[in-house]
Amino acid sequence: MISDFQDWARNRQARIETSLETLLPSAKFSPEQLHDAMRYTVLGGGKRIRPLLAYAAGELSMADEERVTIAAIAVELIHAYSLVHDDLPCMDNDVLRRGKPTCHIEYNEAIALLVGDSLQSLAFQLLAEYRLADTPHVQLEMIKRLAQAAGSRGMAGGQAVDLASIGKTLSLPELEFMHIHKTGSLIRAAVMIGACCGKSLNDLQLKNLDHFAKNIGLAFQVVDDVLDTEATTATLGKTAGKDAENNKPTYVSILGVNQARKLAEELRHDAYQSLEYFGTTATRLRQVTDFIIQREF
Repeated sequence: MISDFQDWARNRQARIETSLETLLPSAKFSPEQLHDAMRYTVLGGGKRIRPLLAYAAGELSMADEERVTIAAIAVELIHAYSLVHDDLPCMDNDVLRRGKPTCHIEYNEAIALLVGDSLQSLAFQLLAEYRLADTPHVQLEMIKRLAQAAGSRGMAGGQAVDLASIGKTLSLPELEFMHIHKTGSLIRAAVMIGACCGKSLNDLQLKNLDHFAKNIGLAFQVVDDVLDTEATTATLGKTAGKDAENNKPTYVSILGVNQARKLAEELRHDAYQSLEYFGTTATRLRQVTDFIIQREF
């Protein structure tokens, strides 16, 4: 079963990579440096966890994988843009991402800012350009969901809370609020948008799926916090220990490593419970959940 999942994941990661190579603007076209920087940022790195979640959720609704691929790429482009901006000196001021110099180090800050802007625009262009759902109404809901996930009530808002929390002590509910927005919102969007590419799910199915996505989004961040504490820079592909160095509140700083690991397992259990309604059609979502929880532990 593990090797089956690994084959499934590698196949879809390769599909995402090939499609990104095609859909990102060629560096041969003006403005060449901007296009080159966009490709540098997005291609050849990352586990593509959000696309994997989109594909797995698409299986619940028997979605066409060509549709899911475009939807997954849109989410991945938003994620990539957020990383470029997060790494800027005015944010986290990091020099390493996915094992190579960050965009503003490899190019410059102005280009990095424009790369983020351009990736965000391309994400919404793709969602509008391709037919991804059975009805225009559902497709508009997909666009709306991604916009909300990326904005001030989602990822950008979570980042604002994160920056305002440096050097402060947060309670566990306050930390959870921050990461439901900063990290969790885009993961929830990946799951829900992937499912929207197929047949309509009923209200109970959508409620259970969203609850699953909320739990796995938080679990993802808990694991990230543990890895930032315990893994090496070479393993992470980004600067290890950055959160502690910047005096940021994390699940590890509040709970300690062992309790953070326990929380990740509790969130996995809750995520699994949300999928019981779907039976075997949620097998891939369970496998991606395990992949998220167990990565580099």
